Amino acid sequence: MDSRAEELSAVVEEIRQRVRARHPNGTLPGSVGLADLTPILRSRDAAEAKVASIGTVNPRAPGLVNSIAQFLKRQVARARDWHVREQVEFNRAAIQCVQSTMEAMNDLNRALVAISARIDGLAQTAEELRDEARLLQDVRTHWHQWRQDWEHKLAINETHFLRGIAELQAAFQHRVTLLDSTLKDQIKLQHSDFEGALDRATTDIQKRLWADLDQIRTDYETVIHAELRLHRQKASLVRDADRVAQGSLPDFSSVDWLKFAEKFRGSEDYVREHARMYAARFEGCSNVLDVGCGRGELLETLRAAGIGARGIDLNDDSIALCRGRGLGVEKADLFVYLADLPDASLDGIVCCQVVEHLPPQHLPEFVQLAQPKLRPGATLAIETPNPECLAIFATHFFLDPTHQRPIPPMLMAFYLEEAGLGRIEIERLHPALETMPSLAALPEEFRNEFFGPLDYAIFAKKLG
Repeated sequence: MDSRAEELSAVVEEIRQRVRARHPNGTLPGSVGLADLTPILRSRDAAEAKVASIGTVNPRAPGLVNSIAQFLKRQVARARDWHVREQVEFNRAAIQCVQSTMEAMNDLNRALVAISARIDGLAQTAEELRDEARLLQDVRTHWHQWRQDWEHKLAINETHFLRGIAELQAAFQHRVTLLDSTLKDQIKLQHSDFEGALDRATTDIQKRLWADLDQIRTDYETVIHAELRLHRQKASLVRDADRVAQGSLPDFSSVDWLKFAEKFRGSEDYVREHARMYAARFEGCSNVLDVGCGRGELLETLRAAGIGARGIDLNDDSIALCRGRGLGVEKADLFVYLADLPDASLDGIVCCQVVEHLPPQHLPEFVQLAQPKLRPGATLAIETPNPECLAIFATHFFLDPTHQRPIPPMLMAFYLEEAGLGRIEIERLHPALETMPSLAALPEEFRNEFFGPLDYAIFAKKLG
């Protein structure tokens, strides 16, 4: 019993020393104080000593007397055991209660120590949380500052972004405008090119159509005139040149025909201006014959246009004048000269103000004699006074005493067709109103019908 008490006391004392060493001021961390069990432990030890001493005899020196005294005391204790038994049990129960209380207090102290340790951990955690809170506070402070800077930068960036969007939109709109303008220009250009191509195609089609029509007309007229030539081959086309020359023109050799032409036909510049019409008709030709070349105005005009031409005439003064100007002119009767030419040797024949000097019966012979001398497609041009204009009979026609008879345009066209020439065109020249202003008093329709152009030129091509 004593050993157990001593062992328990030693354990309690050891625990107490550890607690005191750990907490010198007698308190737990966080101001939690542990209960001091030392007084209770001492009271328990004293009570246990008293309980242990019940029934024992005070120790004496060894000997007989002590043995007797001890014996007697034990006997008395046994005799009184029935009387003090309850008291002893009560004391023991009280001691047990104290022991349980101490154990409970020890458990409570251990719990308090555990709670203190938990509190220490929580305090450390709280300190860490306080550090984190301070850090979070710093972060919050920096966050507010950063947020203000970020909002400022965001506003600046948004402004720059919107400005960039506006500039991009303006650039895009400008580009769209340029593209639209370019597209419209391209469309206009393509439309112009298309219209030009269409016009060219239309013109080409028209040219080919007219060429085909001309070819058809030429073929048709060739067939007709081929039949006519079969009938004309029965008669001789070439008459005796001397017989034709004898009855062609009266003799007016004493007349100064150069002065006559200057006075009544007009100046050389006037005739040259009029002759440009024939240069356009014979463009590209290299061998054109001017029958009755006169003063050579037409030959000069053809030479200036790069057209090879030569002339014939019966007047010596006119031939001398032309040769003095370097023109190729011969003195020859037109019937004799044409009869001596090889067939298909001429690019064209022009005869201005000559056929009205021929007797009427010789005009068809002249046309029939000229036709074979032309190459296929070559042009025969004849200019003569226009009897459709009544004014020529009052003044112009009878001014020349060698004029035989006026030739109506339709009659001349008939002679040309009979000779195998086609593509006949009639161009009326020199309106009478230009030289006779008094005609302006007449009604326009009447004037145009009876007092129109004084001359006409008729053009015909040799069919193939």
